[in-house]
Amino acid sequence: MAHAFTPGPRNLITDVAGLRVGNAQDDHIKTGTTVLVGDAPFVASVHVMGGAPGTRETDLLAPDKTVQQVDALVLSGGSAYGLDACSGVMDGLRAQGRGFVVGPVRVPIVPGAIIFDLINGGAKDWDENPYHALGRAALEAATPNFAIGTAGVGTGALVAMQKGGLGSASFVLPDGTTVGALVAVNALGSVTTPGDRHFWAAPFEWNGEFGGLGPDPRSGLFNPEPSRKENAMMLRSMQGANTTIAIVATDAPLTKTQCHRMAVAAHDGMARAIVPAHTPMDGDLVFAVATGSGHPVDHSAIRDLGAAAAICLSRAICRAVYAATPTTGDIIPTYRDLPPAP
Repeated sequence: MAHAFTPGPRNLITDVAGLRVGNAQDDHIKTGTTVLVGDAPFVASVHVMGGAPGTRETDLLAPDKTVQQVDALVLSGGSAYGLDACSGVMDGLRAQGRGFVVGPVRVPIVPGAIIFDLINGGAKDWDENPYHALGRAALEAATPNFAIGTAGVGTGALVAMQKGGLGSASFVLPDGTTVGALVAVNALGSVTTPGDRHFWAAPFEWNGEFGGLGPDPRSGLFNPEPSRKENAMMLRSMQGANTTIAIVATDAPLTKTQCHRMAVAAHDGMARAIVPAHTPMDGDLVFAVATGSGHPVDHSAIRDLGAAAAICLSRAICRAVYAATPTTGDIIPTYRDLPPAP
């Protein structure tokens, strides 16, 4: 990759033509749902590296499974309750006449994944699961332009030292191929080095998109600080209470197997941006999506697409935390609310 990549015009995953993203949230509960939908079904696969995932319909994304395309992907808050957002999206797609054809009926294919945001200062005293309605509302709100930070699935997200959120970023490769990332950042680990100011993934920042402070000039930094998140949640064990879930996408014509390889490579971006990542207490996963048609790309192109997806994901993670905003009842501060390190 001798030539520099540049972000797309929106610096969002929707720079990949034909994709739209919708957010829906409930600020009283401090939770929400985000949906990625295409103008047409798209090829998708997934790779899970966390020890505590929460998912729906991800088995069918394995390269050897029959279904080759899906109609939408869902990232939701709510832990296991949030998987019901997929049902709301299915209902909305069915009303649009979308879905996998089985004889006289259509069945929308909507895999999804969730984060744990049940202990974040929001009210969780609902009588009826709210995620079905949030899923359908997010689908109906889908557009090429969407909010990041404290929005959609990122509404109640937390990382070790500050609020998490929803992030996105894109790259256009020298040959015109576009790659993008969308991520809900709710990790056990930290996205900032000790002192809270410098992002671990600062070397990948583009044009000050998450503050422009650059890399931490110190070395020997892996000595983690006490987690504000863990202290605020008053949990002795954080098992199952974290997760970073992401989607990477391209307009290149990838096979399902090639999508899987891009998802594997994109996990490098998560590990560069969050320390530690992929722990037994996180449900870290990456979906990969391809919208292009025609002959599949060759192995050298997959190399470049995987590298671009990883860097986009690192940037999207940092943008999620940088864009987070304070709301009533927060149990830890946002990145921009923290005082500068001495």
